[in-house]
Amino acid sequence: MNCPQCNQDNSEDARFCAECGALLAESPLALPRVDFVTAVKLGFSNYFIFKGRSTRAEYWWWALFAVIGSMVFNILGALNGLPLAGTFSLVTLIPGLALGARRLHDINRTGWWQLLIVGSFLIIPPLVLLVLATKHGDIGPNKHGQDPRQASTQTP
Repeated sequence: MNCPQCNQDNSEDARFCAECGALLAESPLALPRVDFVTAVKLGFSNYFIFKGRSTRAEYWWWALFAVIGSMVFNILGALNGLPLAGTFSLVTLIPGLALGARRLHDINRTGWWQLLIVGSFLIIPPLVLLVLATKHGDIGPNKHGQDPRQASTQTP
């Protein structure tokens, strides 16, 4: 299969170009990529769902939402004298933990790995969680469910 960007010849089963790293072909069953608004909606709609898998994009868009929201509510709270940032943190705590567990499930790890954050006063545990959060998810189903990047061909 020829790369559309650099015209490098690659094997037929390759997903990425060996020369430039470009995506060679989308799977016909691939779902559209998750954007910021979709990730926030998914985070709140799956508020208490700790089972299943979530993509890296969903996880990192939610993290961006949490950081921006905390900053905005810190500023608004400082201006008004109200604990808005604390309220925002409480509202996003459970969906953030659920999303973190689903993200860890995507790399075939248990959600309990999030307990490493308890050792956040050390440097190593948060770095381990950061590395785990950036890893590519398992292709295809694993013990935690179907691949969230692929549409299911089975009817429920």
